[in-house]
Amino acid sequence: MLFSVAWKNIWRNKLRSLIVIFAIVIGLFGGLYGSAIMLGMVDQRIRLAIANEVSNIQIHQKDFILNKELKDTIPDMTRLKGVLDSMHTIKAYTCRLKVVGMASSATNGLGVMINGIDPDREKLVTDIYKSIPDSLGSWFGDRRKNQVVIGHKLMEKLKVKPRSKIVLIFQDDSGNMVSGAFKITGVYRTSNTSFDETNIFVSRSDLQTLLGFRSERSHEISIALNDDGTNAADVSTLGKISSDLSVMGWKEIMPDLGMMNDMMMMWLYLVMVIILLALSFGIINTMMMSVLERTRELGMLMAVGMNRRRVFIMIMLESVMLSLCGGLLGMGISALVIQLSSRYGVDLSTFGKGMEDMGFSAIAYPMLGTGFYIGLTALVILTGILSSLMPARRALKLKPVEAIRIL
Repeated sequence: MLFSVAWKNIWRNKLRSLIVIFAIVIGLFGGLYGSAIMLGMVDQRIRLAIANEVSNIQIHQKDFILNKELKDTIPDMTRLKGVLDSMHTIKAYTCRLKVVGMASSATNGLGVMINGIDPDREKLVTDIYKSIPDSLGSWFGDRRKNQVVIGHKLMEKLKVKPRSKIVLIFQDDSGNMVSGAFKITGVYRTSNTSFDETNIFVSRSDLQTLLGFRSERSHEISIALNDDGTNAADVSTLGKISSDLSVMGWKEIMPDLGMMNDMMMMWLYLVMVIILLALSFGIINTMMMSVLERTRELGMLMAVGMNRRRVFIMIMLESVMLSLCGGLLGMGISALVIQLSSRYGVDLSTFGKGMEDMGFSAIAYPMLGTGFYIGLTALVILTGILSSLMPARRALKLKPVEAIRIL
């Protein structure tokens, strides 16, 4: 019975109730859509970083992480490869040589990280090859020697074009400076211009020859897992192979993204709590006016036997129902708009250059999990309960005899 009475009381003043509901809808829509864009951008940044830059897990010789020295190659590669081949959670892995050097053209020179790779295995682990437009060449289209794939940003700074040549300069295994002329066969472009500017890819065999390595050696093993993220058990298993190895998941390699990923949901809930807190003042104001208008009615109800507990519950139900009406409608509209936006994306190209400098794509795909809506529904109900406390306290202070006398 109290539910029915509370529902009817909400619509006594339809205009006032509709204004509050509309305010809740607008507030929640703004908060949810903004949160969905932020969450989508972070999720996309993490997925692209894993796909193009760091993969799920990386293995290095322990000292290589600190100094990037040529001599710090991974020990006991045969045993390590045997373990990797036996792990069912691993989709693919690739071995790389990594050398700090300089890329020079006729007009400019820049410091770069030279990645010596197996082109075919690299395609199983990273998606760099998918980032090469047809107009900018291909991913090691043939098996000719001294091919190089560079980033679009580096191409602009060196003022070169596909099929032109650049000179790579670095130290060999003996500490001597060596150089080689490489032909640009492809130019990739990711959402991270910093990565594009500093990373180039050459054939592992070409780089190994210039370095003077007489046997196959690697500075890095990059691992792609069957599932997204990082499997802690895999990291632990690989770390036990040798005390000389450093095994890191993507969160350790890129701690800024790891922190962003871990804190994002907490941040989104904080935003929604602030929005609901602001909206609660409107609900409190509406319920206070409702109680004041019904002072005589409430006094009569208490005079004929309705106890104070039932009066409190009735006012609380009115506040919760009012909150839920706006909350559910706001979440429904938000979910529909987010679903449509996630299909086509939101063009943020106005801020594209600045975003790409930070590694974010200019096209955002909003996303919001079902769990967030469930948590938000609980927050809306809690907001309604808390918003009812002051009006209910006002109603409970009424004395039936004095309330009835009010005209």
